[in-house]
Amino acid sequence: MDFVSQIRQAVKQSDPKTILLPEGEDPRILEAAIALKQENFIIPVILGTGQIIKATAEKHNFNLENIQIIDPKEQNNTDFENQYYELRKHKGVSPEDAHEIIRDPLFYAAMMIRNNQADGALAGAVNTTGNVLRAAIQVIGLAENITAVSSCFFMVLKDGTVLTYGDCAVIPDPNVEQLASIALSTAETHLKVVHQTPNVAMLSFSTKGSAKHDNVSKVVDATELVRKTRPGLNVDGELQFDAAYNPEIAKSKALGSPVAGKANVFIFPDLDAGNIGYKITQRLGNAQAIGPIIQGLAKPYNDLSRGCSVEDVINTACILGLMA
Repeated sequence: MDFVSQIRQAVKQSDPKTILLPEGEDPRILEAAIALKQENFIIPVILGTGQIIKATAEKHNFNLENIQIIDPKEQNNTDFENQYYELRKHKGVSPEDAHEIIRDPLFYAAMMIRNNQADGALAGAVNTTGNVLRAAIQVIGLAENITAVSSCFFMVLKDGTVLTYGDCAVIPDPNVEQLASIALSTAETHLKVVHQTPNVAMLSFSTKGSAKHDNVSKVVDATELVRKTRPGLNVDGELQFDAAYNPEIAKSKALGSPVAGKANVFIFPDLDAGNIGYKITQRLGNAQAIGPIIQGLAKPYNDLSRGCSVEDVINTACILGLMA
């Protein structure tokens, strides 16, 4: 069974999670919602302008009869507006601003999640990444012991092995605290979705002091911070990729390391390395890249590519169902 099929099977066997789709006016979202409901992967809830959703469904012959639809503009939003005002008044947000902002399905969805009315949300087919993350960060906030939102990719190798790479899409040049947060979040994502114990390699151009540089020191310090924050996590660094991945090379470069030669989670020191690394693995190694998966939030709110397919929406919603 391939990895995507494993994800779908796992989410189908778990307690169904309520996932919000706040771009309900897009036909891809409606088609995905119908499939998600029919297959019992999650409980989809569509958000958007009710009349446009209805017209889009009629145009494409979609039957939304058994799917809940919420139009934020038609709701009594006083509670959500007050909550948002209290959260953001220190940034100059007025009650009038809060009234308008909560009518935006992205923010309404985030507020539903904050109030435990849903388990997660998925957007980005229409909205920019910045708009999606802004709603999520402002309203949902960060997970405990996490200082930054980041991302990861699941890299499915030709033999079916799944490796998790972070961060490949969000933070250009993480500091020590951010790099530690990336490692903690990626390990958690790997555990929840891949269902494997994470062995976390903090990557560098140096292995165990083979080079001296401020960039190496950053990775060493981040590794120590990860250990201090989560003592039970199997993490080591700094490690070069070959020492982290290849058992034979690990014996000569990092003998005694608890991670070297068996890593399944790879934390890159910056976005240059992470983005280049996942694309090299994808193109030269013929690996399947699934992501980016947004992580580090108190509750999941994931971003989509605006060029996403219906299958992309379904698969990402299933991943959210496992992360929630």
